[in-house]
Amino acid sequence: MTARLSHPVPLDDQLCFALYGASMAMTRAYKPLLDKLGITYPQYLVLHALWEEDGRTIGQLAERLALESSTITPLVKRLEAAGIVTRSRDPKDERHVHVLLAPPGEALKADAECLAETIFARTGLSLEEMQGLNRQIQILQRALSTPEQADA
Repeated sequence: MTARLSHPVPLDDQLCFALYGASMAMTRAYKPLLDKLGITYPQYLVLHALWEEDGRTIGQLAERLALESSTITPLVKRLEAAGIVTRSRDPKDERHVHVLLAPPGEALKADAECLAETIFARTGLSLEEMQGLNRQIQILQRALSTPEQADA
């Protein structure tokens, strides 16, 4: 039996609204830091995925970031135009485009290392609280990403 909620549920009582607001605030907190590096938040995410594993394909980047390939491609093209990454087609399968960090992209990694610490300090949370919150959000994300089962 599921609990019935009063309708309409006030915005401040809706998890989706709290997560949306927190996401917007997080992006705004990163913006001035990333502006100094000359990259946007979505570009930062692509770079971070490449810092984890360089040479990923567009499809692998899309999967890692839970985005569509059609969203990743323009981000990568802008990073390439800025000289931060390079793209190359897989000679065995030209449908696969590999993205590699160029020297400026490697250099950005060192410049970006303090970003997470700066944002963490702004949260006012302890390390244990931050780790617990992160785990809970990951559980929520996985649950909502799993296709809903039809009622039997």
